[in-house]
Amino acid sequence: MNRLYRPAVLLPVHWLLLLLVALAAFLPGFAGIPPFDRDESRYVQASRQMLETGDYVDIRFQDEARHKKPVGIYWAQVVAVKALGGDAADAPIWMYRVPSLIGAVASVLLTAGIGARLFGATVGLAAGLMMATCVILGVEARMAKTDAAQLACILGAMLVLAHLYLDREKPFAAPLGLVLLFWLSLGLGILIKGPIIIMVVGTACAALWAMDRRAGWLKRLRPLLGVPLLLAVVLPWLVAIAIVTKGAFFSYAIGHEFLGKANAGQESHGAPPGYFLATFWLTFWPWAFLALPAIPWAWRHRHIDAVRFCAAWIIPTWVIHEGVVTKLPHYLLPVLPAVAMLAVAALLDRVDGLSVPGDRWWRRAALGLGGLVGLGFAGALVAFPIQLTGGPVFTALLAALGVLVTVGAMFLFDRRGDGDRLLLAGLGGAVATFVLLFGVALPGLKPMWLSPQVADAFSRTRPCGHSVLAAAGYNEPSMVFLIGTNTRLGGGEMVAGHLLADPACAVGLVARGREEDAFMAGLATQGRTPRLLVELAGFNYSRGRKEVLHLYTLAP
Repeated sequence: MNRLYRPAVLLPVHWLLLLLVALAAFLPGFAGIPPFDRDESRYVQASRQMLETGDYVDIRFQDEARHKKPVGIYWAQVVAVKALGGDAADAPIWMYRVPSLIGAVASVLLTAGIGARLFGATVGLAAGLMMATCVILGVEARMAKTDAAQLACILGAMLVLAHLYLDREKPFAAPLGLVLLFWLSLGLGILIKGPIIIMVVGTACAALWAMDRRAGWLKRLRPLLGVPLLLAVVLPWLVAIAIVTKGAFFSYAIGHEFLGKANAGQESHGAPPGYFLATFWLTFWPWAFLALPAIPWAWRHRHIDAVRFCAAWIIPTWVIHEGVVTKLPHYLLPVLPAVAMLAVAALLDRVDGLSVPGDRWWRRAALGLGGLVGLGFAGALVAFPIQLTGGPVFTALLAALGVLVTVGAMFLFDRRGDGDRLLLAGLGGAVATFVLLFGVALPGLKPMWLSPQVADAFSRTRPCGHSVLAAAGYNEPSMVFLIGTNTRLGGGEMVAGHLLADPACAVGLVARGREEDAFMAGLATQGRTPRLLVELAGFNYSRGRKEVLHLYTLAP
């Protein structure tokens, strides 16, 4: 381990490099990609309604209570919109995404700081760069939801634990700044995503105690000071929402959202154990293949405090998530920084000639799996646009080529034992791929973005400035965000009634099929016929099917 445990201080040029790479990886497509369905659009619409109503306690999507997550991310989005000069009527989606971007960049910097404290500056820098260029954090940085901001809070708490754990034998009082950072990180994390941060941090502490049979160092967190601070952060809103909803928020958020996910797959997101072992190869692309050889390396070095700390961070959270029935790829995000640190540490030992013969089988397995995932990723980038548009998309082909070149170059340098060029190939290839994929190809797949088509058509054809849209068969939240809170969602008969109630100005949107039949029947009973304004076609990725939508008013 001759390159590990060098001076742990990262230089200003290192922090600047981390910041620039993170922005280069996260900004392409940040403003150009339309609102995603369905979670992102629900978050931003609820935040917009806070701006519209001035009610910053209750969380609602139109008239529906949204009792899934606490208020933290909504407040952050509201602050971002106001700080950037936006308002409820016309703030673009990118303003709501700014808290996620800040959380993702902060996560990159915090990963580097933790890695430098545990293993030295080289590992910290490389691990931070890995996080900046992995797929899943790149996705979360571009989505106005909780996960990037939550990761920053978790890493803030883990940074403090890393300092205290490594210095646990030294007789000193923890600096007040570290104590405050820990408890504020917990409080903000709870406000953003409830008890998830407690689970990650708490199980890591429990695992360290189980390995060491000592936990006295945790007293340096000064809970007599910290717990009141934590409560001061979270209690005001918790009390307010309990009063406003008469306890309904807690019964739903805890009973359905939190405990319900453990027992049943929600919203068709159930999956068996092993799901995260499979999806890890894509979510942590292009670095996942470096993680597999880190397993035997970590086992051989399990006596080292830094390795034990990472193992305690990774294993309990990973096992718990594999056991929970509801699974989504981003659930594993809180442990990926620790995976990155171990992967870099193992790589440095190997290129310095400190590996053992048995490691080559792990490397071969990793290269094989990584190669298959790279081919699959590239194939999907080619096939999906063809399915949408009926032909190949040039920028998507370039992105697929970027994936293949990145994988090939990394494998070549891995085989040569050239760790520096391997890391450079991964960084350059990932950033280039993200520029092509997120910055050009994805925003350009117009059939994928039905809601912007609907919003544009409604804006161009509505008969009155105050026209209200009612929709049936296509009820995606992004449409509500793009058109307005007063957009009505329901069935075909409701749309017919909406047009009959305001013949001069009302507009209806119905999807071809059952809802359009019900719409026509509802008008026919009153002896009225519709006038077709626009026909739209595209792919509803939330439902995995093609849609044909018709925009109507009443015929004279």
